[in-house]
Amino acid sequence: MSKRILVIEDTEDNRQIIRDLLTSFDYELIEAVDGAEGVAMAQTHIPDLILMDIQLPVIDGYEATRQIRAIPELNAVPIIAVTSYALSGDEAKTREAGCDGYIRQTLQPAPTPRQSPRIPAGVEKL
Repeated sequence: MSKRILVIEDTEDNRQIIRDLLTSFDYELIEAVDGAEGVAMAQTHIPDLILMDIQLPVIDGYEATRQIRAIPELNAVPIIAVTSYALSGDEAKTREAGCDGYIRQTLQPAPTPRQSPRIPAGVEKL
């Protein structure tokens, strides 16, 4: 059975890059376009990994992460912040909110969990 990854990202082009990359590795993707929808989808689908944009409509990625972390069934699910707005202090803020990792998004596809040396322990087992 393939692993389930929830992508919470409001920009279609970014979702398409992630979709193209991860579906080629047989991951099952679930997508949400705002923070509130992401929290609901996480609770409904209990993913193996969450890729969380920070700049989201409705509720931002920080608040969505805090809400997901408050749900007991989701507390152990790794959440990786993925953002193209990498400002000083952002990585620390994502970790304070409950993210397990941080990736600065570029115009090139991000590495898969198996390829990235920056993914936290446990995530690479997906």
